[in-house]
Amino acid sequence: IIFSVLSIGFSFLARRAKMTSNGEPLTKKYKAGAEPADVEQAYVLAKQRYLNIGINTDTAIEKALAISISLNCWQADDVRGLETLPQKLDGGILATGNYIGVPRTAAELRQDLAKAISLIPGSSRVNLHASYGESGASAVDRDQLKPEHFSGWLKWAQSQRICLDFNPTYFSHPKATDGFTLAHPDDDTRNFWIRHGIACRRIAEHIAKQQGSPCLLNWWIPDGSKDLRVDRLGPRQRLAQAYDQIFDKSLGIDPKLCVDYVEGKLFGIGSEEYVVGSAEFYTGYAISRQVGLCLDMGHFHPTETIHDKIASHLLYIPRLLLHVSRPIRWDSDHVVIFNDDVRAVFQVIHRCSAWDKVSVALDYFDASINRVAAHVIGTRATRKAILYALLEPVELLEQHERAGRFTQRLALLEEQKSMPFGAVWDMLCLRAKVPVGDAWIPELEKYEESVQRPRK
Repeated sequence: IIFSVLSIGFSFLARRAKMTSNGEPLTKKYKAGAEPADVEQAYVLAKQRYLNIGINTDTAIEKALAISISLNCWQADDVRGLETLPQKLDGGILATGNYIGVPRTAAELRQDLAKAISLIPGSSRVNLHASYGESGASAVDRDQLKPEHFSGWLKWAQSQRICLDFNPTYFSHPKATDGFTLAHPDDDTRNFWIRHGIACRRIAEHIAKQQGSPCLLNWWIPDGSKDLRVDRLGPRQRLAQAYDQIFDKSLGIDPKLCVDYVEGKLFGIGSEEYVVGSAEFYTGYAISRQVGLCLDMGHFHPTETIHDKIASHLLYIPRLLLHVSRPIRWDSDHVVIFNDDVRAVFQVIHRCSAWDKVSVALDYFDASINRVAAHVIGTRATRKAILYALLEPVELLEQHERAGRFTQRLALLEEQKSMPFGAVWDMLCLRAKVPVGDAWIPELEKYEESVQRPRK
């Protein structure tokens, strides 16, 4: 009797979980997306609202779609890579979660990336790590990598009509287990990683030639110490010298094809007390050598934001690369969302008229949710922030500022938050021929069931 009562109770609760507060099935209350006619109608009204403050929404949509966002391939497989002899993930990098459907091969990885790109509006690129080369059954160490090991990626990118970016991989390798690579005190170890860096620059140059577009090459290393470090200068001297060798002009690598950026970090797992490549080191290196600087949103103090750094760096550094991410209390690399920090970054770029000096890439990895969905959510959120910035009446705001009308400036900034931005975003998606609103979710659910779930 007790068992029967409990069964009836659980059955009732299960039915209730599938009902709304009115007792109706959720599927009857929910419809994903929006009809094109409804999008068009809402856009007509929104367009006039923005026109009233001097903003042409058609122009903003066109520009927002043209700005490239580079998707990080390592979100798709938890930073596992494709090396013949895979190594345990280290270097302070940690992917958490165990959601179904992780790709097992290069073909599955590219399949997932293609699906994500099909649901994202605007110009997309894909950002590769050197550990994603394909050498077949032969093990090729990282200092021996060649363009041929990325021919599969180039062929795929050409079929998708997208471009590739690149990164050396200075982690998850037997020669990186003690926490040092380019700043290593051992000459042989350090020279191995210098050779790896030069190999990566040649690969990036080759990719650029093949795709007819520069290949952005970002440099991040995990070098640092867990606890108190006495010699804090020596490792930085070695790192600067190593980069000077890698970027040596005598190598004949075209800097207009292989476009280099260096990336600092506050701390990592295993380098909590001392990081060789700090923000100060890389800022100084970028200014003195006139190479690009990468700003990762999670590589600073927990409450520190990067938007105001952009306007300062643009005075002295030729170009910037953004790694858009979402740190929660540390460099947790959560999926990007359309929040204040992300909006502020792109507002500064727009206000500085610096779209031609700043490139946009993503850097996060979350295995607790569908990995393809993580790509879609983060990239769409970044594109939203770009559009949001382009819809800001900068000229009018600056007029108020120059005239000392600070009341009007603050009031107008606040009123922008309730402008019909959503209607303009929906039109952007409609024109890009991707799902409008949440219409991409059912499509992703079908992909999960038919493609990702069967993977073992």
